[in-house]
Amino acid sequence: MSNKTLVDAWIDVHAHFSPPRSVEQRSAMWQALQQDHWSGEQPPDWSLDERLAYMDKVGISMQMLSSVPTNHAALEASNRYGAEWVARHPARFGLLAGLPTDDAEAALRELARAEALDADGFAVYCQYNGVFLSDPRLESLWAALDERAAVVFVHPDHAVPGQFSRPGVLLEVAYQTASIITDMLYAGVFRRYPSIRFILAHCGGALPALSGRLILLGNESWVPNPQRISQKEMREQLAALYLDTAMTGSQQSLSAGLAMTCAEHVVYGSDCGAPCTTEHTAIVNIEQLLAFSGLRREQIEQIGRNALALFPKAALRIQNAQ
Repeated sequence: MSNKTLVDAWIDVHAHFSPPRSVEQRSAMWQALQQDHWSGEQPPDWSLDERLAYMDKVGISMQMLSSVPTNHAALEASNRYGAEWVARHPARFGLLAGLPTDDAEAALRELARAEALDADGFAVYCQYNGVFLSDPRLESLWAALDERAAVVFVHPDHAVPGQFSRPGVLLEVAYQTASIITDMLYAGVFRRYPSIRFILAHCGGALPALSGRLILLGNESWVPNPQRISQKEMREQLAALYLDTAMTGSQQSLSAGLAMTCAEHVVYGSDCGAPCTTEHTAIVNIEQLLAFSGLRREQIEQIGRNALALFPKAALRIQNAQ
C-alpha cells in the first residue's frame, strides 16, 4: 500500500456522474431534494478534475461510472457522455451504461447502443418510472443480458420518497432494494438467468439483514410462491449476488452482507457523486472497511480489487497503461 493514500489501486464500482446541467436543471434538482426533506447546502455538481483529484488522494485506480436518468433521451445522452470520459481516461474510468427498464424494447435498443460504446457493464434502477425489475415484461432483456453473461449494477431509485421528515436516501432506498430483489427471487429471475452477475448497491440495502428471515419463512404455506422457489435455491441465489460497500463498510453492515454471501462477492463502492456522499463520508467508509474485524487484511485489500475479475476489459485498460 502507498504511504500517501488510504488504499492502493482499488476499483470503485459505484460512482455517479452527470452531463453538464443548466442553471434551471440544477435548480429543479435542488428543489426536488428539498421536497424530500433535504436540509443543508446544495450539493456540488460533477467535476472531472475534482473526481480525479479525489481518486488520486485516496488511491482509487478506476471508477465504474453509472447514471440512470428517468427520461429515455437523457439516459441515452448520459451514456454517450460517460463513454466520452472513458475514451479520454481509459485507465481511470469504466462505464456501466444505464438501461431504461420501463420498456424492454427500449432497453434492448439501449443495450445495443451501449455495446457500440464499448460499455463495461450495465446499470439499472430497482424501479424505473414505476416498473419494477421483477416485472415479467422484462424477460427479453434478462435473456439478452444472460446470453452475454453481463454484469448488471442494481441501484435503488434515488427519488424514493422519505418518511418521518427525513430524506428517502437515508433508509427507504435500502428497503426498496430488499423488496425488489426479493420479488425478483420469487419471480424466478435468478433461476432462469444464472449467468447475469448482479451487483447490489449499498451492500444490498436491507436484504442481507433480512435474508435469514427470508430463507427461514419464505417457503411456509402462507407465503405465495408460484414459481416454487425452494429454500435451497433461495440460499444459493442470494449467495450468488455481489454486494458493493457504498456507505456500508462498517462492522454492522458488512457482517450482514458476509453472512449472506462470501468475501469474493464483495466489491468496493463509494457512492461518489451522489448528493448524499461527501469526501469525508467516503473516506470514513473506507476507514471502517479497513478496520473490519471479520476479515484478514489481505481479504479486505482483495475486496478493493475483486471487480477486476468482473470487468476484464477495464482490467486490460489498466494493465496497458502501466
